[in-house]
Amino acid sequence: MTNDFGALRLLGEIEDTGRDPHRGGYSRHVFDAAEHDLRDWFIERAQRLGLNVIPDRNGNLWAWWGEPGPDAFVTGSHLDSVPGGGAHDGPLGVVSALAAVDRLQQRGFVPNRPFAVTVFAEEEGSRFGIACLGSRLLSGAISAERAGDLKDAGGNRFADVARAAGLPTPGRDAEALSRIGMFVELHVEQGKGLIDMDAPVAVGSSILEHGRWRIDVRGQGNHAGTTEITDRRDPMLAAAEAVLAARRAASRRAGSRATIGRIEPVPGGTNVIASRVSAWLDVRADSERDTRDIIAEVEQAVIDAAAAEGCTASVVEESYSGEVRFDPALRDRIAATLGNVPVLPTGAGHDAGVLAAHVPTAMLFVRNPSGVSHAPEEGADDAAVEAGVDALVRTIEELA
Repeated sequence: MTNDFGALRLLGEIEDTGRDPHRGGYSRHVFDAAEHDLRDWFIERAQRLGLNVIPDRNGNLWAWWGEPGPDAFVTGSHLDSVPGGGAHDGPLGVVSALAAVDRLQQRGFVPNRPFAVTVFAEEEGSRFGIACLGSRLLSGAISAERAGDLKDAGGNRFADVARAAGLPTPGRDAEALSRIGMFVELHVEQGKGLIDMDAPVAVGSSILEHGRWRIDVRGQGNHAGTTEITDRRDPMLAAAEAVLAARRAASRRAGSRATIGRIEPVPGGTNVIASRVSAWLDVRADSERDTRDIIAEVEQAVIDAAAAEGCTASVVEESYSGEVRFDPALRDRIAATLGNVPVLPTGAGHDAGVLAAHVPTAMLFVRNPSGVSHAPEEGADDAAVEAGVDALVRTIEELA
């Protein structure tokens, strides 16, 4: 294998792209300058391996080893990030795929079936609010009309941004979907399971039910210094109650998570009582019943708190995905190929989870020594990164 295509070296090549001086970590959002630079980097690197890179109508990139065709083995991940995210969430799966192709080429391996490395667009949903937007559009899990009307924080519609990026007709892509025979996504583990097991690599079993809801509370904007407490209609109180209610509701249900990580007051002045507040609730649980019960509990708490303050409130679902169980035959075959490595569930969503409704999918998780993800402290130790590439190489040799 060549030194140029080691996974650690490839990660080093992009370590300065999209650094966020305010939040720390990286902010790389779909179709922004940093993400555009990463796309160009991926295309150049894939072409140096002799891969033919073809973008699809939804902004996903497909780097084909040989001719595109049906029943393909596909691997890869994403290059975008959450605001202030870590270096490995997404890029690790992409660089590991490139490193695996390089290692296999050096061995003289030739796939017996069509083979592609893919980069999915807007996996984190950090710009337009819907996670896994590229794979959702590809598979028809979201309509082109709904996706087109999504807006970023600056009020830009996805349809307009996509058109400016050279994608005039996003939407379900039956041709691209039909080419996927199986999809295997390698990803840094977003938890502590492999730390506890003292293992570098695991195979994924399932993804918890999860969704996002938007909470809007409307009150009366006013002066912070002249408005008596008894005269206020402050929507921030109901937003604060939503944060507390989410923690209470999830804590009462084993295995559940509920988080409000984003709040936007308007107008957002230090000496101004907000006129309205928007907050986003992320819920993940073992069952739909628990998920819906948590939402109902938080919604009622917000509505009651808003009414007590003379405000109004609404809670609207933005996205929802039921539990995903990865293809059991594919999961077991990969686990056996790798020497019966651990099998772990995850609470994080992935493009592999979206595609699981249409094609056999599997996931490989690589140990994260901090257990932290979606934050600058996220990472994977060097030995685990190399073990992940080795596991992907062995998987490709077995399946492709």
